[in-house]
Amino acid sequence: MRKVILPALATIFIIAASAFTLNPGIEIGQKAPSTDYKMMGVDGKAQTLEGLKKENGLLVIFSCNTCPFVVGREGASAGWEGRYNQLFDISQSMGVGMVLVNSNEAKRGGDDSLEAMRKHAKDNGYKMPYVVDTNSELANAFDARTTPHVYLFNGEMELVYKGAIDDNVDDATQVKANYLQDAIRKMTTGRPIDTPETKALGCSIKRVS
Repeated sequence: MRKVILPALATIFIIAASAFTLNPGIEIGQKAPSTDYKMMGVDGKAQTLEGLKKENGLLVIFSCNTCPFVVGREGASAGWEGRYNQLFDISQSMGVGMVLVNSNEAKRGGDDSLEAMRKHAKDNGYKMPYVVDTNSELANAFDARTTPHVYLFNGEMELVYKGAIDDNVDDATQVKANYLQDAIRKMTTGRPIDTPETKALGCSIKRVS
């Protein structure tokens, strides 16, 4: 029995590893995929990455309505969502577009429905577009994994930064490394980005298998 099981398990691991390496996601310096893919926004308008891009680039954040890393946990963590509008203001001032993308297709009939997204955006005063990624197509093209998961592109839609917003999801006043803000400022002023990639922390994107 052991001789049969072990090779079978090894085969499964090899297949899983191969499937993972076949879709490593976009790397620093690569062009954004699916820039003409249309996504419905909470404002009723269909949007594309190309249409949302501004002169100096585009900030894409995969987000959702319920993940504690986004919305926080009462008494424990502020979450990153409270920093979204500040990031929008910084991006706008530097000629960079911004969009929030909801790819939680498995929760589309509930917490992450378009109706729920509209309410969430209104309740939280979102300044930026918030769009539905049907069937997680954009997330799959990016190989985005978490909410939030950040991707910053320059004016040529080349990836210059990906990962986390900063180093403290719990408390914005305790942030020591503003990865994303620093990347935006350096990208738009022609300076090299010291940390072009960080580990994205958050809830898994809820895909339909």
